[in-house]
Amino acid sequence: MNRRRVVRVPASSANLGPGYDSLAAALAISMELEVEETGAFSVESDLPGLPLDPTNLCVRAFEALRPADGFSFHIRSEIPVGVGLGSSAAAIVAGLVAADHLYELDAPLLAQATELEGHPDNVAAALRGGFVICTDGRADRFDPVPGLEGVLATPPHAVATDEARAALPGEVPMADAVHNTAHAALLMLGLARGDLDLVGRGLSDRIHQPRREALYPRSMELLRAARDLGAIGASISGAGPSVLFWCHWEQTGNLFEALRAAAPDCHVRRAPFSSMGADVRAL
Repeated sequence: MNRRRVVRVPASSANLGPGYDSLAAALAISMELEVEETGAFSVESDLPGLPLDPTNLCVRAFEALRPADGFSFHIRSEIPVGVGLGSSAAAIVAGLVAADHLYELDAPLLAQATELEGHPDNVAAALRGGFVICTDGRADRFDPVPGLEGVLATPPHAVATDEARAALPGEVPMADAVHNTAHAALLMLGLARGDLDLVGRGLSDRIHQPRREALYPRSMELLRAARDLGAIGASISGAGPSVLFWCHWEQTGNLFEALRAAAPDCHVRRAPFSSMGADVRAL
């Protein structure tokens, strides 16, 4: 009987305002990778534009642990590529988890995924679910606050991650660093207490979002309108251009409709925070 595994991995939103490269959350949007030992290598995907050869990121991640010869890869995904929702992190985690489970390796998956991705926040959230705080090769997680939900608005113009990273300086003013330290602490306190007012206040950032505004002016316009639209606050998701609007679940419907009316140029979708990380099953 052919060995076969199906891995389901959530999307993720990184930075969460003040937590550049250190904070992230899993979202209830997912990709699914099916890997089967068929005797021949192949790649299929329902996402247009993905490479269907060994350069595919799922395959490259798989091969970081074991050769992909003789395996077929089938990718089904709800996560759009290049809009700041951790599509590359999900692909990396899916490939690693598939290989790890097929060969019973018990590999250090977070370290492997971080090496492939280049930063830990998205891969940690994709691997473990919930909210993650990444420090010194570790990722500490906790479950989403009950009642806290998200709505995404994605403007039509993609932002390249390398271009977004190039927009940031090697050093930032002390006042900006202090601002982000204080607000990241406020955000964590709000999430720990379930105090959504503190969460909203804690989303303020002065390090990466303002310095990238030229790359996603529409995103920043929507972010600044978050409270007027009915959210408790908003953050640019990863490198953008998607904007994650944070709200209480009772306001999700109103916020969704307000965003659709205010941003007809954007793709608007509900994006609940998810406690579930990567999940694998044998078939």
